[in-house]
Amino acid sequence: MNSMLIKLELKQMLRSRWMQLVGLLFTFVFTAIIVIQQMALPDVDGFTRQTASFLNVLLFLLPLFILTIGSMSVAGDVESGWLSLLKTYPMTRRQYIAGKYIASVLAFLLVVAVAFGVILAMGGFLGGVRLPLIFIVLTLLCIFIFVSLGIAVGAFAKTRLFALSLSLVLWSVFLLLISYALMAIGTVVAGHTLQKLTIIGIHINPVEWLRFGYFIFTDQASVLGPAFYKVTQFYSSPLGYAVYIAVTLLWIVCPLAYTNLLLTSFSERS
Repeated sequence: MNSMLIKLELKQMLRSRWMQLVGLLFTFVFTAIIVIQQMALPDVDGFTRQTASFLNVLLFLLPLFILTIGSMSVAGDVESGWLSLLKTYPMTRRQYIAGKYIASVLAFLLVVAVAFGVILAMGGFLGGVRLPLIFIVLTLLCIFIFVSLGIAVGAFAKTRLFALSLSLVLWSVFLLLISYALMAIGTVVAGHTLQKLTIIGIHINPVEWLRFGYFIFTDQASVLGPAFYKVTQFYSSPLGYAVYIAVTLLWIVCPLAYTNLLLTSFSERS
């Protein structure tokens, strides 16, 4: 039953106009970055403008797409009564959540694979484009984390319109409001206090957590400045790698566990 749900959900998501538009936009933006910067800049190693553009676009657009589409998918099931119908079948809530999660992950993996394929093909005509392994891994982690968050948002919202608005609010908090809040706090507190708050902000913001991981695993932590020397030294150690993996897994597992609690309470009320 779970495999049938995965196939059904995946087919529905791939047929969705939203998903098709996301794939086109994602591919167009990344291809535009390749064409413009490959022609304007020399091919150099390290953290280049091209790498920074890839990273910024990835962490700006992909969470937005995943949160909105993923949340509306779950909220649509609740709103339309499809979830109530599924409860009449021999399928548990965990199987439903797992099927929804796997189908959403596979759909976005396909979108990203198409975009990266076009980038590599286009790069072949422009002198070659490299996609570092850590960048691909970061993309996978971004999908795993934000699909989990999107499902939790959808289970909480229960209607598609509320899920869309809540996803936009959450995306704004992660991408904009936390950073602006830290800048505002920095004007009234001491530097060491702001440093500690920034480190906390990195851990509670999945976008900055993924960006931080990119710098750590590519040995580019120096771009963070000397103020973060101790924390970058810790996360550059084997123990730091283990802690990073553990925190990342918590970002994936905790929203799914919260979704299970929400759907449990929903079943009891209905």
